[in-house]
Amino acid sequence: MKKNHPKPGNFSRGFRIVALGGGTGLSALLRGLKQHVVRGDDKNPNAERPISDLAAIVTVTDDGGSSGRLRRENRILPPGDIRNCMTALSEDEHLLSQLFQYRFASGRGLKGHSFGNLFLTALHQITGDFAQAVKLSSEILAIRGRIFPATAANVTLEAVLNDGTVVRGESKISKSRKPIRKIRLHPRDCLPLPDTLEAIEKADLITLGPGSLYTSVVPNILVRGMAEAIETSQAMKVYFVNLMWQPGETISFTASQHLKVIQAHAGRKLVDCVVLNTAPIAAALQRRYARAKVEPVENDMDALHKLGVNIVTADLVSDAAIAQQRIRHDSAALAAVVLDLASRSRAFQVRKQALTAQRLRTK
Repeated sequence: MKKNHPKPGNFSRGFRIVALGGGTGLSALLRGLKQHVVRGDDKNPNAERPISDLAAIVTVTDDGGSSGRLRRENRILPPGDIRNCMTALSEDEHLLSQLFQYRFASGRGLKGHSFGNLFLTALHQITGDFAQAVKLSSEILAIRGRIFPATAANVTLEAVLNDGTVVRGESKISKSRKPIRKIRLHPRDCLPLPDTLEAIEKADLITLGPGSLYTSVVPNILVRGMAEAIETSQAMKVYFVNLMWQPGETISFTASQHLKVIQAHAGRKLVDCVVLNTAPIAAALQRRYARAKVEPVENDMDALHKLGVNIVTADLVSDAAIAQQRIRHDSAALAAVVLDLASRSRAFQVRKQALTAQRLRTK
């Protein structure tokens, strides 16, 4: 399958990228972007490594599996999504992914836990600060980028369904089969980290997704002050639409419906650009997903245009995943789109600054 990989532009100063999300979607994006981040021993950005700063802001509402157990037993933030991001950004992903993703198959109290989750839990208990534990773990693993939990507060995700029923907990929300009216965080006054707000303010490009709409993307913008910070940032704001419907969250959703949910929860027009997949999916594989009542997300272009966003299309489906009878985003294709849009965003900012300076000189 042919991939459309846009070529990055001129990089006199490294790009600053902020990626919000969670789950496998964010990890796929980070895995692709990692290859373009300036190494620690070479601070000068170039055409091959144009990113000087990559910051991942990760949702912290997971309450299932190993993360949920550690959260309940140790009163920490869920480490699972952050662990996956650390693995995706690590220098030696093959070795570290085996170690950090290793899941104990037996052992009283150990069965079901991953080593990476236990590692983060131990560091949290040593430091008394989950964000600091993430920072130290990142340094130990020599990751190319920075990872921040969306908030340091121990938050719970709640969903209000169309019939008025309230479902509490991310794992229960994902299993619900009734349409979701809205989601919210409890407590609602949770705050982002100062480093997160600084990264957003200085960003050239801010990405949302790909990932579960209600449980990976939207929870980040519900943190108090996060949507406002994103809106006021000079960066281009980009949303990567999911490839397929998601059971329990977005059955029958078109691309524009995904966007409307984000804008409604943010309470403002947060997104400048929407990225859509145009790679065809084999009919046999579509039939396999259809048996689970899951279909590709419809690219309803006219509805998106009416929402006032720019649209970028690219072939974003992973060939490797298709070979395994799965539909997933291709990391390299995602990264190529991000670099192209970061270049456009930088050029726009430079022109805007030049016009401002010219107006000031003529006064």
